[in-house]
Amino acid sequence: MKLFKTAFALLFSLNACFALAQEAPDVLAKRVMTEVIEIVKSDKAIQAGDQKRIAELVDAKVLPYFDFKHMTALAMGREWRSATPEQRDAVTAEFKTLLVRSYSNALSQYKNQVIDFKPLRMKPEDTDVIVRTEVRQAGAKPVAIDYQMDKREGAWKVYDVMVAGVSLVTNYRETFSQEIKSGGIDALVKSLKEKNGEAVKK
Repeated sequence: MKLFKTAFALLFSLNACFALAQEAPDVLAKRVMTEVIEIVKSDKAIQAGDQKRIAELVDAKVLPYFDFKHMTALAMGREWRSATPEQRDAVTAEFKTLLVRSYSNALSQYKNQVIDFKPLRMKPEDTDVIVRTEVRQAGAKPVAIDYQMDKREGAWKVYDVMVAGVSLVTNYRETFSQEIKSGGIDALVKSLKEKNGEAVKK
Protein backbone atom coordinates (compact mmCIF):
# COMPACT_ATOMS: atom_id res chain seq x y z
CA MET A 1 0.00 0.00 0.00
CA LYS A 2 2.93 2.34 0.65
CA LEU A 3 4.03 1.88 -2.96
CA PHE A 4 0.52 2.69 -4.15
CA LYS A 5 0.58 5.89 -2.10
CA THR A 6 3.87 6.85 -3.72
CA ALA A 7 2.42 5.98 -7.10
CA PHE A 8 -0.56 8.23 -6.62
CA ALA A 9 1.54 11.05 -5.31
CA LEU A 10 3.35 10.89 -8.62
CA LEU A 11 0.14 10.21 -10.47
CA PHE A 12 -1.36 13.39 -9.07
CA SER A 13 1.60 15.22 -10.53
CA LEU A 14 0.81 14.08 -14.02
CA ASN A 15 -2.97 13.93 -14.21
CA ALA A 16 -3.60 17.57 -15.14
CA CYS A 17 -1.70 16.99 -18.35
CA PHE A 18 -4.47 14.93 -19.89
CA ALA A 19 -6.73 17.90 -20.55
CA LEU A 20 -5.10 18.58 -23.91
CA ALA A 21 -5.92 15.52 -25.96
CA GLN A 22 -4.01 16.62 -29.06
CA GLU A 23 -0.72 15.81 -27.32
CA ALA A 24 0.42 12.27 -26.68
CA PRO A 25 -0.31 11.18 -23.09
CA ASP A 26 3.33 10.46 -22.25
CA VAL A 27 4.51 13.83 -23.61
CA LEU A 28 1.91 15.67 -21.57
CA ALA A 29 2.64 13.57 -18.51
CA LYS A 30 6.35 14.27 -18.59
CA ARG A 31 5.88 18.01 -19.09
CA VAL A 32 3.35 18.52 -16.33
CA MET A 33 4.96 16.08 -13.90
CA THR A 34 8.19 18.04 -14.16
CA GLU A 35 6.33 21.27 -13.40
CA VAL A 36 4.51 19.86 -10.36
CA ILE A 37 7.58 18.18 -8.94
CA GLU A 38 9.40 21.50 -9.12
CA ILE A 39 6.54 23.07 -7.16
CA VAL A 40 6.74 20.34 -4.54
CA LYS A 41 10.51 20.69 -4.23
CA SER A 42 10.44 24.48 -3.94
CA ASP A 43 7.31 24.98 -1.84
CA LYS A 44 8.38 25.13 1.80
CA ALA A 45 4.81 24.70 3.00
CA ILE A 46 4.44 21.42 1.12
CA GLN A 47 7.82 20.21 2.32
CA ALA A 48 6.71 20.99 5.88
CA GLY A 49 3.58 18.89 5.38
CA ASP A 50 1.04 21.71 5.05
CA GLN A 51 -2.03 19.67 4.10
CA LYS A 52 -4.02 22.69 2.99
CA ARG A 53 -1.35 23.74 0.51
CA ILE A 54 -1.00 20.17 -0.73
CA ALA A 55 -4.77 19.87 -1.14
CA GLU A 56 -4.80 23.08 -3.17
CA LEU A 57 -2.11 21.68 -5.47
CA VAL A 58 -3.98 18.41 -5.91
CA ASP A 59 -7.25 20.22 -6.52
CA ALA A 60 -5.74 22.51 -9.15
CA LYS A 61 -3.68 19.93 -11.02
CA VAL A 62 -5.52 16.65 -10.62
CA LEU A 63 -9.15 16.33 -9.69
CA PRO A 64 -10.72 17.60 -12.94
CA TYR A 65 -8.79 14.96 -14.89
CA PHE A 66 -9.09 11.89 -12.68
CA ASP A 67 -11.87 9.38 -13.33
CA PHE A 68 -12.84 8.33 -9.81
CA LYS A 69 -16.22 6.99 -10.93
CA HIS A 70 -14.61 4.64 -13.44
CA MET A 71 -12.09 3.50 -10.86
CA THR A 72 -14.80 2.91 -8.26
CA ALA A 73 -16.87 0.89 -10.73
CA LEU A 74 -13.89 -1.32 -11.51
CA ALA A 75 -13.03 -1.72 -7.83
CA MET A 76 -16.60 -2.79 -7.02
CA GLY A 77 -16.74 -5.19 -9.97
CA ARG A 78 -20.13 -6.85 -10.55
CA GLU A 79 -21.49 -5.27 -7.38
CA TRP A 80 -21.49 -1.91 -9.16
CA ARG A 81 -24.32 -3.10 -11.41
CA SER A 82 -26.54 -3.99 -8.45
CA ALA A 83 -25.91 -0.71 -6.61
CA THR A 84 -28.48 2.07 -6.71
CA PRO A 85 -27.43 5.43 -8.19
CA GLU A 86 -27.32 6.83 -4.66
CA GLN A 87 -25.08 4.01 -3.47
CA ARG A 88 -22.78 4.45 -6.45
CA ASP A 89 -22.44 8.16 -5.72
CA ALA A 90 -21.80 7.49 -2.02
CA VAL A 91 -19.10 4.87 -2.62
CA THR A 92 -17.44 7.03 -5.28
CA ALA A 93 -17.40 10.09 -3.02
CA GLU A 94 -15.89 8.22 -0.06
CA PHE A 95 -13.39 6.35 -2.21
CA LYS A 96 -12.31 9.62 -3.81
CA THR A 97 -11.84 11.22 -0.39
CA LEU A 98 -9.80 8.25 0.79
CA LEU A 99 -7.49 8.31 -2.21
CA VAL A 100 -7.07 12.08 -2.32
CA ARG A 101 -6.20 12.29 1.36
CA SER A 102 -3.86 9.28 1.31
CA TYR A 103 -1.87 10.42 -1.66
CA SER A 104 -1.86 14.07 -0.69
CA ASN A 105 0.00 12.89 2.39
CA ALA A 106 2.38 10.93 0.22
CA LEU A 107 3.00 13.97 -1.99
CA SER A 108 4.44 15.86 0.96
CA GLN A 109 7.02 13.07 1.36
CA TYR A 110 8.46 13.40 -2.12
CA LYS A 111 12.26 13.18 -1.85
CA ASN A 112 14.10 13.60 -5.14
CA GLN A 113 12.87 10.50 -6.89
CA VAL A 114 13.76 10.27 -10.58
CA ILE A 115 11.01 9.28 -13.01
CA ASP A 116 11.90 7.63 -16.31
CA PHE A 117 9.21 7.41 -18.98
CA LYS A 118 9.21 4.37 -21.22
CA PRO A 119 8.33 4.59 -24.93
CA LEU A 120 4.57 4.79 -25.38
CA ARG A 121 2.99 1.94 -27.33
CA MET A 122 0.05 3.69 -28.93
CA LYS A 123 -1.71 3.72 -32.29
CA PRO A 124 -3.32 6.93 -33.54
CA GLU A 125 -6.80 5.45 -33.10
CA ASP A 126 -6.20 4.12 -29.57
CA THR A 127 -8.43 5.44 -26.80
CA ASP A 128 -7.05 3.26 -24.01
CA VAL A 129 -3.33 3.30 -23.26
CA ILE A 130 -0.76 2.56 -20.59
CA VAL A 131 1.93 5.10 -19.79
CA ARG A 132 4.82 3.15 -18.33
CA THR A 133 7.34 4.70 -15.96
CA GLU A 134 10.10 3.64 -13.65
CA VAL A 135 10.77 5.48 -10.40
CA ARG A 136 14.31 5.45 -9.13
CA GLN A 137 15.60 6.56 -5.74
CA ALA A 138 19.05 6.30 -4.21
CA GLY A 139 19.44 3.22 -2.05
CA ALA A 140 16.34 1.47 -3.38
CA LYS A 141 15.43 -0.76 -6.29
CA PRO A 142 13.65 0.90 -9.23
CA VAL A 143 9.88 0.53 -9.10
CA ALA A 144 7.74 0.16 -12.24
CA ILE A 145 4.64 2.36 -12.04
CA ASP A 146 2.22 2.19 -14.96
CA TYR A 147 -0.80 4.42 -15.49
CA GLN A 148 -3.82 3.12 -17.40
CA MET A 149 -5.85 5.81 -19.11
CA ASP A 150 -8.73 6.11 -21.48
CA LYS A 151 -9.89 8.98 -23.62
CA ARG A 152 -13.40 10.24 -22.93
CA GLU A 153 -14.99 13.37 -24.33
CA GLY A 154 -11.67 14.36 -25.85
CA ALA A 155 -9.61 14.13 -22.64
CA TRP A 156 -7.29 11.48 -21.23
CA LYS A 157 -8.09 10.35 -17.71
CA VAL A 158 -6.38 7.85 -15.43
CA TYR A 159 -8.50 5.02 -14.09
CA ASP A 160 -5.96 2.55 -12.75
CA VAL A 161 -2.37 2.37 -11.55
CA MET A 162 -0.12 -0.67 -11.57
CA VAL A 163 2.82 -0.77 -9.17
CA ALA A 164 5.32 -3.53 -9.93
CA GLY A 165 2.57 -5.18 -11.97
CA VAL A 166 -0.06 -5.03 -9.21
CA SER A 167 -3.25 -3.10 -9.99
CA LEU A 168 -4.60 -0.58 -7.51
CA VAL A 169 -8.14 -1.38 -8.65
CA THR A 170 -7.62 -5.10 -8.14
CA ASN A 171 -6.10 -4.45 -4.74
CA TYR A 172 -9.18 -2.56 -3.56
CA ARG A 173 -11.59 -4.96 -5.28
CA GLU A 174 -10.81 -7.69 -2.77
CA THR A 175 -11.38 -5.34 0.18
CA PHE A 176 -14.61 -3.99 -1.31
CA SER A 177 -15.87 -7.49 -2.00
CA GLN A 178 -15.30 -8.58 1.58
CA GLU A 179 -17.10 -5.54 2.97
CA ILE A 180 -20.08 -6.04 0.65
CA LYS A 181 -20.35 -9.75 1.41
CA SER A 182 -20.42 -9.11 5.13
CA GLY A 183 -22.89 -6.22 5.17
CA GLY A 184 -23.87 -5.06 1.71
CA ILE A 185 -22.97 -1.91 -0.20
CA ASP A 186 -24.12 0.34 2.65
CA ALA A 187 -21.59 -1.41 4.89
CA LEU A 188 -18.86 -0.55 2.40
CA VAL A 189 -19.91 3.11 2.44
CA LYS A 190 -19.88 3.09 6.23
CA SER A 191 -16.44 1.50 6.35
CA LEU A 192 -14.99 4.07 3.96
CA LYS A 193 -16.56 6.92 5.93
CA GLU A 194 -15.02 5.59 9.13
CA LYS A 195 -11.58 5.39 7.54
CA ASN A 196 -11.90 8.93 6.24
CA GLY A 197 -13.07 10.13 9.65
CA GLU A 198 -10.13 8.50 11.37
CA ALA A 199 -7.74 10.16 8.93
CA VAL A 200 -9.19 13.60 9.69
CA LYS A 201 -8.58 13.11 13.43
CA LYS A 202 -4.89 12.30 12.93
